[in-house]
Amino acid sequence: MAAQELFPQMPDLLSALDPEQRQVAEALRGPVRVLAGAGTGKTRAITHRIAHGVATGVYAPTEVLAVTFTTRAAGEMRARLRTMGAASVQARTFHSAALRQLRYFWPRVHGTELPTLTESKIGMLASATRRQRLSADQALLRDLASEIEWAKVSNVHPDDYARVARARGRAVSGHDHDTVARIFASYEEVKRAQGRMDMEDVLLLTAGLLDGDERVAAQVRRQYKWFVVDEFQDVSPIQWALLRLWLGGRDELCVVGDPAQTIYSFAGADARYLRDFRTEYPQAVSIDLVRNYRSTPEVVEAANTLLAPSSSRGVELRAQRPSGPTVSYTPRADEVAEAEAVAAQVARLRDSGRSLSEVAVLFRINAQSEAFEEALAARGIPYVVRGAARFFDRAEVREAVTRLRGAARSGEAAGDGLVESVTGILAGMGWTPTAPTARGQTRDRWESWQALVDQAAEFAATPGAELNAFVDDLDRRAAEQHAPVADGVTLATFHAAKGLEWDSVFLCGLQDGTLPITYAESPAAVEEERRLLYVGMTRARVDLALSWSLARSPGGRASRKPSRFLDPLLPESARAEAQQPRSRKVARCRECGRPLSTGAEKKVGRCADCPASYDEELFERLREWRKARAGEEGKPAFVVFTDATLQLIAEHKPRTPEALLRINGIGRSKVEKYGDDVLDLVG
Repeated sequence: MAAQELFPQMPDLLSALDPEQRQVAEALRGPVRVLAGAGTGKTRAITHRIAHGVATGVYAPTEVLAVTFTTRAAGEMRARLRTMGAASVQARTFHSAALRQLRYFWPRVHGTELPTLTESKIGMLASATRRQRLSADQALLRDLASEIEWAKVSNVHPDDYARVARARGRAVSGHDHDTVARIFASYEEVKRAQGRMDMEDVLLLTAGLLDGDERVAAQVRRQYKWFVVDEFQDVSPIQWALLRLWLGGRDELCVVGDPAQTIYSFAGADARYLRDFRTEYPQAVSIDLVRNYRSTPEVVEAANTLLAPSSSRGVELRAQRPSGPTVSYTPRADEVAEAEAVAAQVARLRDSGRSLSEVAVLFRINAQSEAFEEALAARGIPYVVRGAARFFDRAEVREAVTRLRGAARSGEAAGDGLVESVTGILAGMGWTPTAPTARGQTRDRWESWQALVDQAAEFAATPGAELNAFVDDLDRRAAEQHAPVADGVTLATFHAAKGLEWDSVFLCGLQDGTLPITYAESPAAVEEERRLLYVGMTRARVDLALSWSLARSPGGRASRKPSRFLDPLLPESARAEAQQPRSRKVARCRECGRPLSTGAEKKVGRCADCPASYDEELFERLREWRKARAGEEGKPAFVVFTDATLQLIAEHKPRTPEALLRINGIGRSKVEKYGDDVLDLVG
């Protein structure tokens, strides 16, 4: 008999669900597996399932435990359940649920206080490395912390670490497996001596209590009889072990996930628990959510095509939204040109009425953000860097700029070329011409330093390119990129974008070597990189633009190829251009017609040795005005406008605010602030 007939006064909670979502909501008894594609309303389906179970009396709300992976997701689940009359249901992360049980049972079982929870391993790891007579900087300590976290969630003991890590291709830059194993063991000793536990211990100790004390296990199992686990593709071995202990042989379990969105295998996530769920529970009901309500058919088709030939394929999505713009695939000459093009497209979206908070620029690694920060700031477009500090706020960048500034002031690098000076100073911090082979903070820090080296190489082509001038240029970039943000474009890595969505999404830097990243060497690691791109693509509701750069720096050799993952997606025109990268349009000097080879030349549109075609008298008037205005505002002159921008104004002589906006280096905020003065001077 239907629930409506049994409870005629109860509102029909399921009336707004699609057929597959309703099937999930009505499958109240376990085991149940839900394969939920991106944008298919999985949270809606499982919260309605819980609320329906409570409303029909199948579940007592206090006996339900819904588990997910982030506090944000748990909070969203609780909020939805409250609106559906199931406010007493517990919705928690694995760590939160385990810590609650540990705090209650530990003193009762052991008669002692629970060890103190520490959220950071760095201090204890520093002590552990010193015990091993080793030195480690902050980046290496963070890499060691990540590796220990992987080992612990994977149930790998320090004695077994070297063997298991070697077999699985794990690596920490600068140390072999046996050394890392000794540091791991030393860390555990330091932690115990200090009476502390880390976040992974919360799961391990809770599992140990349940496994070792039947009274504890029985009490927990009386409390919780119904389990729902979201994002099940991200479950680690220790989380799966803890979940089985909670169940105690029962099968009242509903798991929800998408194998196509498994992007944390490097941190211990194992999608096999989701894929092989019916091997563990042969009687399980399996339901696929396939109706995508987020994205246009064009975006959905591209995402399906990306995974079609691979082992990463999950469910095949079916678009429910009306048709939208075509997905674009665009090569750019270099990373600077790519960032400039994206910033120009963002400006057009803003001018057409798109809220900047509905625009995202996504990339593979944090260090890629700097070019986009610069390009957006130059146009006065606010932005937010999600999941990482802005480029010039990063510790390694701040320290590098401080050292460069000190060297410039002391004259210690006098006589050296600019690039030689910069690389020499960064080498003293740990930069090397060759990138570290392993992932992690050490690699991220190297990428930040390499971005500074690339900027120095580009800046070296400008007249008077000395270290002092380069430091001034870095200060200008930092000043322009630190405007207050209200409604801003989101800059984020693919990892940081998971679980989010925007109307317009730009996926950038999609060249081989960046995606897949160079250290993704095994077939499994390469497939994870494909899934990263899938996650990025399925963040877009309406507009989706994919791009890559043929060279790293302006004037560099155009040898890059688009990501191999784009092969089934590229239209014929883009595929032909990708196969012949040198056939692209070459920027030429507007004075003599010769090709422009450096970023500085391309910015002003002429060769460095060609005479200026700008009005030199107007240029000098603009410089005098800039000097006075900068003095009034108490800031360096270049923060108002650079010389290159003033030259372009003197050359083009814009007569309207719209014409000013077309000048490289002038954004809307600068037009609002300085436009009237500049137009008066031009007039």
